[in-house]
Amino acid sequence: MRTLLWGVLPYMMFALLISGTVWRWRYDQFGWTTHSSEIYESKILKIASPMFHYGILFVLAGHLLGLFVPAAWTDAIKVDEHVYQLFSLYGGTVAGAVAVVGIAMLLYRRRFRAPVFRATTANDKLMYLVLVSAIALGMWAKLAHSALDSSYNYRDTIAPWARSLFRLQPDTDLMTGVPLLFQMHAVVGMALIALVPYTRLIHMFSAPVQYLFRPYIVYRSREDTSPAPAFDQRLR
Repeated sequence: MRTLLWGVLPYMMFALLISGTVWRWRYDQFGWTTHSSEIYESKILKIASPMFHYGILFVLAGHLLGLFVPAAWTDAIKVDEHVYQLFSLYGGTVAGAVAVVGIAMLLYRRRFRAPVFRATTANDKLMYLVLVSAIALGMWAKLAHSALDSSYNYRDTIAPWARSLFRLQPDTDLMTGVPLLFQMHAVVGMALIALVPYTRLIHMFSAPVQYLFRPYIVYRSREDTSPAPAFDQRLR
């Protein structure tokens, strides 16, 4: 089971991510969208959507920092383990709380605004279930195994395991003894990654980078707005 969960499952989920993204790009570019429901309701959306997106971006940045920046690198810039854990606890909790409030508002809107609810598909419901589960388990695991004086040091276990996957040498023994909540969070997180290409989450790969480099749009106005003579003659 250890080999299956921590040595095989990550590659299966990654394969689903890559193959699904390629398939969507080749055969479903018109469906590559957020399927926005702003036309049905916008008052809650304009508050909830920025909260969720900014919160989840900081959560993602924290995961990347915690998993793929070795402790030796932070030690080299004089950030000891205690300071790092405090930053992870407070920063991660604030970012997670913002994301939780945002997605709670989005779920309320989707359930109790009839037009939005009618536009919700089974695919959306599955996506929300896995997304909320991943966020909730992550928050629960962090708060349950953190304290001001000491915290579970995932950079000695989960982080090296994650890096070993990219070296194609998965060290599954590192996940032995990892708290159950962290293990559950990791499994659900992998499932969420696999779901990305098959849900509206695919829009995360569509950052409008080209807007930074496109030329200015030139607007011109006609001085004479009266119909042209030939056109006026045809009307008569």
